[in-house]
Amino acid sequence: MYLFKKMITASLLIIPLVISANSFAFNMPKEFASLGVKTLSNKDVFSKQASFIKSERKATSNNIRSSILAEFSNWKGTHYRFGGTTHKGVDCSALMQHIFSDSFHKSLPRTTTQQIQNGEHVNKEMLKPGDLVFFQTSPGTRHVGVYVGNNEFIHASSCVGVTISSLANRYWMDHYETARRLKMIG
Repeated sequence: MYLFKKMITASLLIIPLVISANSFAFNMPKEFASLGVKTLSNKDVFSKQASFIKSERKATSNNIRSSILAEFSNWKGTHYRFGGTTHKGVDCSALMQHIFSDSFHKSLPRTTTQQIQNGEHVNKEMLKPGDLVFFQTSPGTRHVGVYVGNNEFIHASSCVGVTISSLANRYWMDHYETARRLKMIG
């Protein structure tokens, strides 16, 4: 499926170039105009291509969000346990390992200290579903969750277990440290 999407995207990038380079070959005879047949200008072709690529990116973000939320439903309400890695109790970094492994076949290191070293830095304003969000909860202690859109993230909270929280919550705003985007697709 991934290869098919790449081929479609490549085709959409090449076709306008071919049409542009050979536009004289696509000038329709005036007789067709009377039949209601319309031609597309290069501007129209590029505009449609750009909107297709934007919708393709959005579909990918929606797919990532859906996959993460589906995995969340398997863990929702699981109690927090420091060092825990199972449904009997899980900590924040182990939850991220499970979500990424089960949703995307992506292996993550075990601890937040290791996880924060993966991926590329992302500004808070540019977060997308699937980005890891990190918090400095106390000196030398980090917390991690995964962003799911709508200013929300999934994490294993020491208070309520596996849950969804808002980045707009005062506590998370005050303790936000950074975010990382992992290469999951492609």
